[in-house]
Amino acid sequence: MRAVPGDLTTTTRPPTTIPLRHFLVALAFLAVGGTLALLRAAGAAVAGAALGGIAAAHLLLVGWVCLTILGAMTQFVPVWSGVDLHSERLATLQLVAVAVGVGGFAGGLWFGRPADAALLAGLIVVGFAVFIYNLARTLWRARPLDVTEKHFALALGFLALAAVLGGSLAADYRWSVLASLGLSRIAVVDAHVTLGVLGVVVTAVFGALYQLGPMFTQTDALPIEERLARVETAAYPVGVVLLAAGRLLAVAPLATAGGLLAAGGAAVAGGVLLRRLRDATATATPMLSRYAVVALATLAWSATAAATWAVDPLGPAVRFGHPAVGPVLLGALVGFVVVGSLYHVVPFIVWLDRYADRVGLERVPAIDDLYDARVAAVDLAATVLGAGLLLAAAVSPAVASLGTVGGSQGGLVRPLGGALVVAGALLFAGNMVATVVRHGGAAMLAGSGPGTTTNSEASDASDP
Repeated sequence: MRAVPGDLTTTTRPPTTIPLRHFLVALAFLAVGGTLALLRAAGAAVAGAALGGIAAAHLLLVGWVCLTILGAMTQFVPVWSGVDLHSERLATLQLVAVAVGVGGFAGGLWFGRPADAALLAGLIVVGFAVFIYNLARTLWRARPLDVTEKHFALALGFLALAAVLGGSLAADYRWSVLASLGLSRIAVVDAHVTLGVLGVVVTAVFGALYQLGPMFTQTDALPIEERLARVETAAYPVGVVLLAAGRLLAVAPLATAGGLLAAGGAAVAGGVLLRRLRDATATATPMLSRYAVVALATLAWSATAAATWAVDPLGPAVRFGHPAVGPVLLGALVGFVVVGSLYHVVPFIVWLDRYADRVGLERVPAIDDLYDARVAAVDLAATVLGAGLLLAAAVSPAVASLGTVGGSQGGLVRPLGGALVVAGALLFAGNMVATVVRHGGAAMLAGSGPGTTTNSEASDASDP
């Protein structure tokens, strides 16, 4: 676990348009998914009452989070590993397949047509299969794998398993395949969610933080942290596998053992990140401020999840740990790391594409000058306050009931918290889109223009 990799290279990165398109499409899913989730939370009379929650969840988790991860790994695995991406065409194909699939699948669920949605889900599976193949071929040339690359390889394995279960669940809407296999739909959903969220997303997040944490805090690893990282790399993925298997087979002791291993591994990753942030020598940025939230959320989530799963690891209520605070804490862990990372990655890609070749010839803006810092501060305040209100409403019925009028159900705290989180997310998305429009524009997205970066043109003087 090195602080700033000395062998980091940018000569193997794919064209910047590939990851940027992933990020912008993902931001669109964030806006739509967040809005639909808020409408449901507010009790609005909208279509898709029965399956709307599943639709919004897929827009946010698959459309926003997973597409962001796909774009980030496609861009930075070649950089970190010093090998060429196996295929740029496949990277473009994965975006189209997953984006169309998620949009169609979520739309079918939202409008109450799950049998039709099942057909679109096949595109998601195809897109993920293409991504897995492309990145696996890329990582194969990077051996021996470092701690980040090992996490990414594990995330690919989890994605394959989650896609198989997810495809089966979608097919069940149309052909009722699970009953013929003797499987409970709830158990399959539990295993699918475990592999998808805890396996794919959180594993990839931890892997990225082992590189991005040292790089942007400008701290060196302590010997004990390197040993702890090896423990987490073994314990966390094994824990996720056991937890998913225990839930699929309804074997509580197996799931409990897996849950405790996963929670313990997460605590290690959160503790290492928190130490680095405490000792950071780098200038405060939107990335680091959000990583601080991630570190605290990770430690709180791991503690509450371990206490919950030690007693009962099975059932929809405890999929994400503690039934009250687990979803909020895990959402903060994932959401803030994605937002924080994109606050550097998107401006960096734009800067590399539009300004890198002008360094030394004219004055160019710094990476952190490309986005609006005031908007970044406001969206951070909104999301932190919103998450705090959601946590308070989850742990205190008295707080949750504040603002109740007459015989109405529930108070105003939870809807207000959700509204603030969505408002912060929309401000962030607008900030990133504005950055691209102001400094990149349509020419950059089209892969044309004087600043478009390709493999042969990238300079190793512009490492992220």
